Amino acid sequence: MSDIDWKIGVEIELLAPKGASRETLAKRVAERVGGTVTRIFHPESETSALPGQPVFENLTLGFRVADARGNWVASFVDDLTLQRDLDKRHAPQPGWYRLVADDARLLRLAARHCDAQAPLERVLTPFAALFGTEPERHDGGMVRVIDRNGSSIAIGAPLPGERERPCEIVTAPIEADHLAVLDDLLGDARALGFTIPHEGATHLHFDAAPMRSARAVARLIAFCTAHHAALRAFARSNPACVRTGGWPPGLGELTGSFAFQSLDWEAARGQLAKAGLRKWCDINLANLVNAPEDKDTVEFRIFPATLDAAQIMRWARGCEAVLRFCLDPDAPPIPPAGADLSQVIPQLTPM
Repeated sequence: MSDIDWKIGVEIELLAPKGASRETLAKRVAERVGGTVTRIFHPESETSALPGQPVFENLTLGFRVADARGNWVASFVDDLTLQRDLDKRHAPQPGWYRLVADDARLLRLAARHCDAQAPLERVLTPFAALFGTEPERHDGGMVRVIDRNGSSIAIGAPLPGERERPCEIVTAPIEADHLAVLDDLLGDARALGFTIPHEGATHLHFDAAPMRSARAVARLIAFCTAHHAALRAFARSNPACVRTGGWPPGLGELTGSFAFQSLDWEAARGQLAKAGLRKWCDINLANLVNAPEDKDTVEFRIFPATLDAAQIMRWARGCEAVLRFCLDPDAPPIPPAGADLSQVIPQLTPM
């Protein structure tokens, strides 16, 4: 059986060949589906070496493809973790830029008021107007927004170092024909010469609705804690991937208690919200707890990048089997660490 019985979204990190970009792939997909491409802002965070400023928030340029009826097909966005394959000395390409600030709230405001299709020299004008100022233009094409007290609010700058080449395909939620949908997207990428980045990953987002249960979440945490090594062996995780790792200390003790597992979902969600969950780990439960409108999911982040849709579906079947084991109303015992999982969940057998 090639498909699964779960609504999922898939994120696949790829690299455009030199001279091409994520826009190149977006346009090919739009042509295949008879749809349209819209340039969009994509929010990202990156670590900073500046004292007192651990993170810079970014809006980078992405491309959203809709079909002929206006339904979202996929987006094609940057991923700042993809670094090694890029020539950082490469000059910026015309029309490519990013917006940077030290506060994600400011960039969310900018994204609401600015048009990603505007050129760099004009894109921040409506944002500056919110602060009663005009954008300042500096050497090298940089544009800066300040408030009336002269404090810096945001900066727009040309996009250097081949940053147009990273391409994370973000699919719309797929409810059926998962293999065919993914194979069409990756077929377009293969035809254009897209490759696997050094740090590349694939993320599988499973619709969180069935997992809104204290008992199911507790079983998932216990299962993945006991069999972390086996899951990574199944995934053949890319050791160069970043933004992975474990859950916060004490999570297993919290969810392993009878008191927690007896809670209704809202009460359990309140307990989990205090546990320090974060997105950047092997299995992201933060979205399950926070329920963002666009990504209310349980996310498996342990898989390497691939151009093979059948491989992605093999991983998806394994993840679905784990989730269904955790949802089993008969609550079969979780195998101890080191047990042969193929006897319990055959879909997890490593190739």
